[in-house]
Amino acid sequence: MSEVKVSPKHLRLVKPTLDTPFHINHGWWERAGRDMRVELRAHLCPEHRAVYADHFDTEVIDWVDPRTAEVTRVDGLQHVIREHCSRQPGYISDQVSLVDAVFRVFLANGNVPLSPRELADVIGRSAEIILRTLSGRGTYKGLRPVVE
Repeated sequence: MSEVKVSPKHLRLVKPTLDTPFHINHGWWERAGRDMRVELRAHLCPEHRAVYADHFDTEVIDWVDPRTAEVTRVDGLQHVIREHCSRQPGYISDQVSLVDAVFRVFLANGNVPLSPRELADVIGRSAEIILRTLSGRGTYKGLRPVVE
């Protein structure tokens, strides 16, 4: 029996499961004509909202992964969120929408893909509801399954 190859276009038709990894698909933001930086501002902690209130452009910075020493170019706002805001009490809580909570998990973890089961452990919500929300017809904040 020969191996069947599936193109990325057809992967969209594959139904995600509780073990399918998701992430923030940055390409979605570009294709949708949206500016992710506007969304990032909404996820700053109160301290950094004040700091960046009059700053509409932040620069791209080099970030060094402390475990691997790998250097990655990251947006300054994403860096502030990851290194400070996401560490504040209540940053990921049941007081924010499910979509915002998932989005914040990926901002906090450097966009490392996670399955609905893993996300449920982090945000304390049902894996089934997370899956239904993220795999529905609409795309929320670029949250999409990882296409390999």
